[in-house]
Parts: sequence; C-alpha cells; structure tokens
Amino acid sequence: MTSPRGPIKTFWQEDAGATSVEYAVMLALIFMVIISAVSALGTKVSSAFVEAESGW
Repeated sequence: MTSPRGPIKTFWQEDAGATSVEYAVMLALIFMVIISAVSALGTKVSSAFVEAESGW
C-alpha cells in the first residue's frame, strides 16, 4: 500500500514544468517587443499616410 504523500512528493520533485514556464515568459517578452514595435511604427506610418493624402 502506498502512502498518500507519494504522489505529492513526486509532484514537488519533478521539474519538467519549469521549461514550460520559461517558454511562457519568453513568449510574453517577444509579444511585448512586437507590440511596442508595431506601436512605434504605426504612428510613423500613419503620419506618412496623412502627409501623402494632403499632397494630393
């Protein structure tokens, strides 16, 4: 008969979940960089279209 602490002890000793957390953090950082780049370029592109429209 196994003790009820067996599965809990195994859960706390496993470190396979650490890699998925690291990937999630990397993905979040990549998304933040993409969003900031799109925001910065979006205003410049918008002003370029406004200038092009006023030139017509």
